[in-house]
Amino acid sequence: MTGATQDNLEDTVWMEHEAFIDRIPRWVAMTFLFVAVVAIWDLVTRLGWVSAIILPTPAETFFDLIFVGSNLMSGGYMLTALWTTTLTVFYGFLIAVAIGFSLGVLVGETKFGERAVMPYLVAIDTMPKVAFAPLFIAWLGFDIASKVALAAFIATFPIVVATAAGLYAATENERMLFKSIGASRMQTLVQLKLPTGLPYIFTGLKIAAVGVMAGAITGEFLGGGKGFGALIRQSASQLDTPRVFALILYLSLLGLALYFTVVWAQRRFVFWNKSDGPGGKA
Repeated sequence: MTGATQDNLEDTVWMEHEAFIDRIPRWVAMTFLFVAVVAIWDLVTRLGWVSAIILPTPAETFFDLIFVGSNLMSGGYMLTALWTTTLTVFYGFLIAVAIGFSLGVLVGETKFGERAVMPYLVAIDTMPKVAFAPLFIAWLGFDIASKVALAAFIATFPIVVATAAGLYAATENERMLFKSIGASRMQTLVQLKLPTGLPYIFTGLKIAAVGVMAGAITGEFLGGGKGFGALIRQSASQLDTPRVFALILYLSLLGLALYFTVVWAQRRFVFWNKSDGPGGKA
């Protein structure tokens, strides 16, 4: 069998494999993966390959999920903690969007922003941003303000980069067309560059939606506050790993809610873009 024939055979097998995968409903694939992960998790804990202090069993985690859910539904102290974390994430995301979009337009639209501001932004972005947490606490105290500031700080940079990249997405021919019809710089920005760059901007927003959760919880880990991060810290200090797992899983629901809100907005406002990407089609 020649090399070309072998390559063609491999391509055919791969295409048939991809076609088979495409015919499987997403919920079936997700359910299968979930069952497989839980089965392996249960096997590992039953055989004692990992200490129960480090990795609880699925059953222990399930019972704690029920306990946390009951506390939330009854309006207990965990609901107050979840509401605090939700506010931190919400305010942090809004501030990140406002600052990130403004700096992105400055960088993408002006020579001053590109040459003077962008190098400083890149320098700050390369720093371990979590290391700024003690500074925010020193400046703003242990209340929610310091957590919001850290969450916004972490989530801002993806929006800056995505917005600046989006403003360069318009082709030279499109820019020349707007220039030839006498469009002002603001008209070109609003009517051409921003609509063309929306897919890039929403990509930055989705990355920021993940980053803002990390910033908020990290801030709560460091002390003070009454959010879910504080509950996780307390449970971890007591080696209550099932509770830690349960709290993390509920936090993931909050993160998914924010992420898919951005995905919904992308589908609503960028309906003309059909490219596949994380979170589904735009």
